[in-house]
Amino acid sequence: MLRAGRFLFGAATVLFLLAPLIAILPLAFTSSSLLTYPINHLSTRWFEELATAEAWHRSIVNSLIVGAGTTVLATVLGTLAALGLRRRITFGAALRTLFLLPMVVPAVVLGIGLQILLARLALANTYAAVIVAHTVVAVPFVLVSIAASLDGIDPQVERAAASLGAAPARVFLLVTMPLAMPGILSGAALAFATSLDEVVLTLFVAGPNQLTLARQMFSSIRENISPVIVAAAFLFIIGTVLVGGLLIAVRQRSIRTAAMP
Repeated sequence: MLRAGRFLFGAATVLFLLAPLIAILPLAFTSSSLLTYPINHLSTRWFEELATAEAWHRSIVNSLIVGAGTTVLATVLGTLAALGLRRRITFGAALRTLFLLPMVVPAVVLGIGLQILLARLALANTYAAVIVAHTVVAVPFVLVSIAASLDGIDPQVERAAASLGAAPARVFLLVTMPLAMPGILSGAALAFATSLDEVVLTLFVAGPNQLTLARQMFSSIRENISPVIVAAAFLFIIGTVLVGGLLIAVRQRSIRTAAMP
């Protein structure tokens, strides 16, 4: 009885969280220009507009450019930070808190500070500015993911490799990195998702040529609520599900490999 109650409570919670998506996503396939039910005719016209309209096409390309740059930079910095904080160092807890601050500082405050800093560095209204801004908010997620993965590695495995004559770099590449790969991949996926979803910082640091998909959606909502926005959200969700499924598959494969004698 208790188990059934827990299942029903969990199912109700999931349904409550997914209800807004279930209500809005079917409208991505409407032929009407309004977000209304019932759907008289199914159509892919809004996905076609998403792919062919100049503003939307440019914003998708910009999101991919910025997302790829943010993923690489945030993953490298997050990995280095996690490796450094793994050791017992002075003020380690304070440094970890410092790295996690962008998760709790209001985005408007970060946006103003980054706008001033990047303007002084002559990087305002450039792709580099947007990538740096997105990296600031993505690094904490990467750090948390990789740090959790590193905590699950038995230090004796690395000591055994070092005792056999492997240099520290070789130990990292052949032992530590493969074992931490699920956390690294999860962190990279979180960094990419964070970049795709970021609007506020983009409003502060991006120029007219760096409009991302999230910012284009925000601008379109201010002007006119169109089903093309729902089509963009649909692609966001499908991409997230695919990346999540890939990460689960990689993690399960890593677990099976680690369990093999």
